[in-house]
Amino acid sequence: MMSWQTLLAIGSGGFIGAVLRAYLNGVISHKVPHELPFGTLGVNLIGSFIMGILVAYFMYTTLVPLHVKSFLSTGILGALTTYSTFAIESVLLLQGGHFMLAGVNMALNVLGTVFVAGAGFMMMSSLLK
Repeated sequence: MMSWQTLLAIGSGGFIGAVLRAYLNGVISHKVPHELPFGTLGVNLIGSFIMGILVAYFMYTTLVPLHVKSFLSTGILGALTTYSTFAIESVLLLQGGHFMLAGVNMALNVLGTVFVAGAGFMMMSSLLK
């Protein structure tokens, strides 16, 4: 069972992550107008990269309390990254007959986020060794 402090940390982080997602999604979509939802891709790539960094850091230190880890990972990054939005945007592209764009969107989100999460993990791991 999670403590109330950890639950509060996750909720607080979720608020921050959701606001960041809305803001960054809007900024990216405004700066890169396109039928492909680059705003969602951008927040997923950013969040996945940061998650890779954090997970590697957490593996190499015992200094970070559970509620801080939960605040950053489950809270902020869980709300920042937006796979549910990615999924529905892909469905809408498919329904609109934009099969190539839907495929590109899915490939960039799935492969891109795995790649940048791994890059962040390896970068932090090499710095901490």
